[in-house]
Amino acid sequence: MICVENISKSFNGRAVLRDVSLEMQEGETLAIIGRSGSGKSVLMKHAIGLLQPDKGRVLVDGIDIGRISYRELRTVRRQFGVLFQGGALFDSMSAFDNVAFPIRTFTDSTEQQVRDRVLRCLDLVNLSDVGTKRPSELSGGMIKRVALARAVALEPRYILYDEPTSGLDPHTSTTINNLIKGLADQLDVTSIVVTHDMRSVLSIAHRVAFIHRTRMHWVGDIDALHRSEDRTLRAFVKANEYAIGHPAQAYS
Repeated sequence: MICVENISKSFNGRAVLRDVSLEMQEGETLAIIGRSGSGKSVLMKHAIGLLQPDKGRVLVDGIDIGRISYRELRTVRRQFGVLFQGGALFDSMSAFDNVAFPIRTFTDSTEQQVRDRVLRCLDLVNLSDVGTKRPSELSGGMIKRVALARAVALEPRYILYDEPTSGLDPHTSTTINNLIKGLADQLDVTSIVVTHDMRSVLSIAHRVAFIHRTRMHWVGDIDALHRSEDRTLRAFVKANEYAIGHPAQAYS
């Protein structure tokens, strides 16, 4: 379980997060939503120790990751897979070698074991035939899927998704959403999805956390989201043009 306790973070004197607390429950898919620049990705980076809070702390399975050595932090990070917004594949490597990179770097697996694991991961994202291709030969959706295969290569307990459907057409976005749901079930992982895309939220999430003006404004499950009369939350959801169904009716 990941527990964020009263964290605050500023950059160059500008507050990005103020006294934010959030508990990410084991096995759930949690969506973190909010306007651009609201601090969603900053919160996600705290969860994996890429950023340290100015105040507060982050606990991963009871370990305060701000109070451990870098070597210990690397061990904790082995439990995480991350899908970055742009995919962040290595341009000089094939899809196969991109997925193999963390296995070769962080394990003592033989090349046969690496091959078996990579092919398994590419098959999980329905891309078993693209191993020899470079990122420049792949579509945006395929890049995201290869990056997702890499994210699960070390069999993580937690998967963090940073705007997984950003820049994708609706059909490809649906494919990514289905993969997120499928992997959560198949791999029994905890998923944290940073997004402003309400289509994704309503499709994949068990719970939603809404950041507004640097603070955690609202947290609840999808049913509570539909029932909420919080004006700020309702305005955000209604304004999102990608909401599933009939948002004007559901949130008016």
